[in-house]
Amino acid sequence: MLIPFLFGGMLLLIQPGILLYDRLVMEGAAAEGCRALATASAGESGQVRDFVLRRLGSVPPQDNFHVHGGSCSWQVELTGGRSSDRVAVDVTTKVRPLPLLDFGLGLMGALDGSGCLTVHVRSEQATQPSWAFGSSAGSDASAWVGAWMEE
Repeated sequence: MLIPFLFGGMLLLIQPGILLYDRLVMEGAAAEGCRALATASAGESGQVRDFVLRRLGSVPPQDNFHVHGGSCSWQVELTGGRSSDRVAVDVTTKVRPLPLLDFGLGLMGALDGSGCLTVHVRSEQATQPSWAFGSSAGSDASAWVGAWMEE
């Protein structure tokens, strides 16, 4: 008689762990993507996107972790590059909640039309430290080399 309640309690504890794992992997991949994007040239943004997708490969292709059936639900958006002041990487995916939780999330309106929960992570970083922008050489690497040679 107690087993159904224990099983329900386990489901309530497992889903937050799954979502936390997804977010941690997504945040790590987005942060590493920002670092790669800050040093990439204009034509290398596709390689940076592929790099982020490879990092996201550690999330199992199970619907409870990441909806993968039909077509992959990973969406990676890159903003900025080496010549900009800031870069950003947005990672979005869909997760199908475990039974019982899908009913509660559906009542709260947190699920989309296909019964999935959308998880979104954004990482944003400056391409150069603030002290570099305030210097006389600015963010131009050749000007820094010239400044070092003069000293």
